[in-house]
Amino acid sequence: MEKRKISITECADTISESLKKGVFLTTKAGDKVNSMVIGWGHIGRIWERPVFITYVRDCRYTYEMLEKNPEFTVNVPISKPDRNAFMICGTKSGREMDKIAEAGLTLEDPEVITVPGIREFPLTLECRVIYTEMQDASKLPEDIREQFYSIDTSEHTAFYGEIVAAYVLE
Repeated sequence: MEKRKISITECADTISESLKKGVFLTTKAGDKVNSMVIGWGHIGRIWERPVFITYVRDCRYTYEMLEKNPEFTVNVPISKPDRNAFMICGTKSGREMDKIAEAGLTLEDPEVITVPGIREFPLTLECRVIYTEMQDASKLPEDIREQFYSIDTSEHTAFYGEIVAAYVLE
C-alpha cells in the first residue's frame, strides 16, 4: 500500500465535512489498537503548528489509551464507508472486544508515530498530543449541558494533536 502525502489545507474541508457523519479516531497502547467514531473535532493551526483537536470523554477506553500513549490517527473515509464498521466502532467498547477485528478493518503501518492507520478509511492524519485541556461543563450554557451532559455526566478532554504526517492510503 502506497501513501500519497497531502497538505493539511488540501484535506481540511474534506475532514470537516466528514466529521458531520463521523470519522475514526485510532489509538494504540502496548499491543492493543482501538478505534472509536468521533463527530467532534477541529483541524487548523495553533502555536504555528498544524493540529487536529479531538474531544474524548474521560470514561472512554480511548481516553485511557491516550493517557498511556499520547498519539492518535484520524481516519477518514473517501468513498462510501462500511456502515458495519461505524456500528461496531461507534457503539461498542474496546475494553470488551477487539473492535478492529470485529469490524474487519485492516491496519496500516504509520510513518512517524506508533498508531496505525486504517486501509478502509484512507485519508490519514498522524497526530502527537501536545496539549490537553479538561472541558468544564459547568461553564457551558444550560441548553448545551442539558443536551450533552444530563445523562452521561463524564466530561470531555480536548486533545490537541500536532499533525506530524498526512496522507491518503492508495
